[in-house]
Amino acid sequence: MNKIRKVLIANRGEIAVRVLRTCREMGIRTVAVYSEADRTALHTRLADESYCVGPPPAGESYLQQDTILKIARQADVDAIHPGYGFLSENPVFAEKVEKTGLVFIGPPASAMRIMGDKTEARKAMQKAGVPIVPGTAEPLSSVEQATKTAAQVGYPVLLKAAAGGGGKGMRIVESEKDMASSFRSASSEAQSAFGDGRVYIEKYLEQPRHIEFQVFADQHGNAIHLGERECSIQRRHQKVIEEAPSAILDPEMRTKMGEAAVKAALACGYTNAGTIEFLVDKHRNFYFLEMNTRLQVEHPVTEMVTGLDLVRLQLDIAAGAKLPLGQQDVRLNGHALECRIYAEDPSNNFLPSIGKITHLDKPDGPGVREDSGITSGDEISLYYDPMISKLVVWADTREHAIERMRRALSEYRILGVATTIPFCAWVIDHKRFRQADFDTHFVKEEFFDKEDQQLNSLSETELHAAAIAATIHFEETQQKFSAPLDGHTASSPWRQRGWKEKAR
Repeated sequence: MNKIRKVLIANRGEIAVRVLRTCREMGIRTVAVYSEADRTALHTRLADESYCVGPPPAGESYLQQDTILKIARQADVDAIHPGYGFLSENPVFAEKVEKTGLVFIGPPASAMRIMGDKTEARKAMQKAGVPIVPGTAEPLSSVEQATKTAAQVGYPVLLKAAAGGGGKGMRIVESEKDMASSFRSASSEAQSAFGDGRVYIEKYLEQPRHIEFQVFADQHGNAIHLGERECSIQRRHQKVIEEAPSAILDPEMRTKMGEAAVKAALACGYTNAGTIEFLVDKHRNFYFLEMNTRLQVEHPVTEMVTGLDLVRLQLDIAAGAKLPLGQQDVRLNGHALECRIYAEDPSNNFLPSIGKITHLDKPDGPGVREDSGITSGDEISLYYDPMISKLVVWADTREHAIERMRRALSEYRILGVATTIPFCAWVIDHKRFRQADFDTHFVKEEFFDKEDQQLNSLSETELHAAAIAATIHFEETQQKFSAPLDGHTASSPWRQRGWKEKAR
């Protein structure tokens, strides 16, 4: 086992703070990199050493591979932790790190390449016997091929980018007449987002749930899973609320999906932390979706129910240690929920809210964890992802965890920018969420569609009255957000502002 004494964290914000805290507990010195916009950011202040990596735009700073490696050599580090986003799933960067003689705290570049290309990943899973969603294992060469394949698979289908995810380059195609335009727009968006316009087809599953398994593999051939996370509460294919364990999995299904997840990791020669994502249809059939070859944003809910520090496991495995536990030793205790808090305005189509945080009250108390990289007075920059923090709770049961999250959200006050705190409170308080009766379409069906339907049913007089009431109420809720309100009433903070703006 090679001792890691000093780590450069090639990231910013919440995840950089998260990694350096575990490093400090392990006696490992930390090196932060920061852009000019992040000169006074929390991660730069907490690290043992900090170095400027360039101007504010990520392409000129956090994505500058050679500059980061130069700083790593200058600071005499042993390893680089990429966090998530930025360079975390870039096989070229992983190879450069290793060629420099440093340890990359993540999987080998070969595994990244297999799992980073969605069609290659599907082929690898087919070979390993892991179920995949019906569709193509090769990129489509033309509209004609796409049309022919869709007819065989059966409409509706999904066109998906071969080289990326996050909803980019993705189109739902309901019928043959929509294929040509959907194919062109999906390919164009994929080319713009990933520099690769290839797309493939998957069968569009009805009422799908998004359930992922945390896997770990060491350099000695051992691999385990740490249970599942339910990630079905999504907005435009982006997760917003996660929980562990899933309310719909029984022990038998958990065992089957967990075994498939471990098989998937071993099939691509994986090491370190990774996540195997599945879709589960309304008949409880599960299918491989993709693998994220890094630590996930939502890893804290797994930590809360297993009692394990996943960053510590990453560091130990990267240093050559064997997994400290076998599959039989993994125990899931209680229930955990995570709300992603974004500087976004839910009443204005979730547009980012840029500005200075003028006041910040963080929730606390039993079973509450708040992972963030911001403090009062910090600026929310237009250059980076608008996620402010992750609010995580643990309790003995799902019902108790929901009540605890409800309480924690009511204590969380951020002034200066709009946030998704009221939106998260609305979801947590919704009857369907409480009953675990939801799928990946929940937000679209209940937040967007229901709001539009209610607005369309109002007369012009009622809309003006609602606008006046909204103006008064919203100014009050801006000053102090108290207990979460019933998402089905007109007094919810997000709905009031939505009425106000739509009534203009």
